[in-house]
Amino acid sequence: MARGKAPTFQLQRATILDAAAGLFAARGFHNASMAEIARECGVSKALLYHYYRDKEHILYDIAAGHVEDLLAIVAGVEGAAQSPRDRLERLILRFMQAYEGGRRQHVVLIQDVKFLSPEQRARIHEQERRVVHAFATAIEAVEPGLCGATLDKAVTMVLFGMMNWTFTWLRPDGALSYEDMARVVGRIFLNGVAGLAAEAAHVSAAADEAALP
Repeated sequence: MARGKAPTFQLQRATILDAAAGLFAARGFHNASMAEIARECGVSKALLYHYYRDKEHILYDIAAGHVEDLLAIVAGVEGAAQSPRDRLERLILRFMQAYEGGRRQHVVLIQDVKFLSPEQRARIHEQERRVVHAFATAIEAVEPGLCGATLDKAVTMVLFGMMNWTFTWLRPDGALSYEDMARVVGRIFLNGVAGLAAEAAHVSAAADEAALP
């Protein structure tokens, strides 16, 4: 019978992932070595290899774990009874909170996934597509008709553009918190998307009429 892993195995792995995420986010994946990760964790390099066979394996677990956390947020928000607007506002708030608490993991997901193997990247991208689809569905519920106007994905990516890059300028010790910015993003987005589907339908109808002989 194979010997089971020690109770502390997953805890040690989590410590390694957190330390590696800090190094990758600060210096980039290629500029951080396994030796540096081991020193950051306070373990020997040999012991580090007991938990992870290489840096790519660590990178994959950081990225996959972060997206899994985001999918868990989606599931939790979708499971709560609330209006479409409240649901979307809640998604924005919870994601911004996740980006604040997992800032290093979020940076790694954005900047370093390209260094994974094609198979690993494909698995991460599939998870990300599920997140995007959940937001697109929530936005369509607020502004019906975006899907019919083929604007649903574009509008969803505009929202992610507003949220995802705050780490480049929003300081943890600044005047605005991530929750403050969640309210700002929600207000700008919801006011901006209102009536967009009807406007797109009007433009399309006008174009069709102009095309008539």
